[in-house]
Amino acid sequence: MKKRFFLRTLVGAMAVAAIGFQAPQVRAAEEPFKVGLIVPMTGAFASTGRQVYAGAQAYMEHHGDTVAGRKVEIILKDDGGVAANSRKLAQELIVNDDVDVIAGFGLTPIALAVAPVATESETPMVIMAAQTQTVTDASPFITRTSGTIKQVTSGIAQWAVENDIKTAVTLVSDYAPGYESEESFKKYFIAGGGKILEEIRVPMRNPDFAPFLQRVRDLKPEALFVMLPSGPGAALMKQYGQRGLAEAGIKLIGHGAITDDDNLNEGGEAALGAITSDYYSNNHDSELNRKFKETYKKFDPTSRANFFGVAGYDGMQLIYEALKKSDGKAEGMALVDAMKGLSFESPRGPVTLDPEYRDFIQNIYMREVKKVGDEYHNVEFDVIENVNAVGEAK
Repeated sequence: MKKRFFLRTLVGAMAVAAIGFQAPQVRAAEEPFKVGLIVPMTGAFASTGRQVYAGAQAYMEHHGDTVAGRKVEIILKDDGGVAANSRKLAQELIVNDDVDVIAGFGLTPIALAVAPVATESETPMVIMAAQTQTVTDASPFITRTSGTIKQVTSGIAQWAVENDIKTAVTLVSDYAPGYESEESFKKYFIAGGGKILEEIRVPMRNPDFAPFLQRVRDLKPEALFVMLPSGPGAALMKQYGQRGLAEAGIKLIGHGAITDDDNLNEGGEAALGAITSDYYSNNHDSELNRKFKETYKKFDPTSRANFFGVAGYDGMQLIYEALKKSDGKAEGMALVDAMKGLSFESPRGPVTLDPEYRDFIQNIYMREVKKVGDEYHNVEFDVIENVNAVGEAK
């Protein structure tokens, strides 16, 4: 029988020890199928974890807890948004809980920290949040049900060019997704004749945007392109309004995380008119999305479903469909192979797991923040269909 070795962190030490255990075997169909969900439920990025978990629960509410003869169980673990915690939790879930899949992963550094664990233990890893395009390269066991930075940013860059914006400043968080978004926007924008006046990077956690926004106002670009993690966008929009950038004729555009549906109302009037691109809007007009939003509220009544909520929903859908395809028997790389090429209808629209990139080919929607009733929403006004992980329309 084939052996494999899995690196397990020792408590209270930086050293690791190699632990041998059996390679994946085809399990009896009646054995439960365990999903270890690792997300931040506390800390600065807790909203991401709540979204993913509620979305996953919503899918199981719609489709039951049994598929292809296997009872599905979610084992939730809170990593607090700290990569070292995530790696340790992944190891424990695989060694102690014997999970079949690890899933979640709120930030790129977390996904990259856990990727070697997935490879060494031959455990499928379904990313439901982290969006840096190259994350899937970190392990052949990774698939992703959110989107990529390049995929999402390509839409807003094309919109800027098509709407004759000639000058822009980029403002991004100082971490990998920020850099990737900055580069992607610059590539499309400059190729279309645009000019980047300055590239600004801000701290990822608890940034004070005031001095950066004052610098933007002094530069007087036609547009400010922004990419931040989900959460800080509301604070940026408030300061954008307070600093008078809109009155100065500086258009706010960016990756959809800055107008996150979950906290968009916190941005207030300053958010109105912001243009973003993303793979999902809470306001998306479809019967499945209405059903999803209604069920989501049962599990997280205090928030509004966003792109991470739908990624949690579709992460479970990807797992269920792969189990159906394999009659509940596949695990390890066989389960990943069963996921490749799967197509289904999501609350966001049609998706296909691209066998090449192991990311969804999906629609990217152009949205404008408008007031709908008493709330602010990302209202879709255009769509780029079937965009792959590197931002190419297929």
